[in-house]
Amino acid sequence: MKYIALLTTLFFINFSQKTDKLNGRYNYLIEDDNSYIQKDKITFKDSVFVFDNKYMPKGKVSYGNAILLENFINTSLVITIPKDQIEKDTIEFYMHDKNSSAANYLDEVTGKGKLIKIK
Repeated sequence: MKYIALLTTLFFINFSQKTDKLNGRYNYLIEDDNSYIQKDKITFKDSVFVFDNKYMPKGKVSYGNAILLENFINTSLVITIPKDQIEKDTIEFYMHDKNSSAANYLDEVTGKGKLIKIK
């Protein structure tokens, strides 16, 4: 009887956990002089993202303490998204340059923007 109760409890705990991954289509906007300019549309599927513009490269999404979008527009630009933003329809993000003079390029923000979910 103990094992049945334990298995049932573990099943419900596992079933109720949400995935903290980006999925779906988003418009991405870049902040420029205190206003946002829409650039393109992005489609996320688990750990890969693709721009609607076919000439833009595919990118990789890394999930950790913060969500990192690597290979965003070019190979030296990295986007970070705080974990608490993942559930929202409007997600704020920060841009970082890998070629930065800072010791850790993630400490220096070179720009910011928003991802707005397309429903």
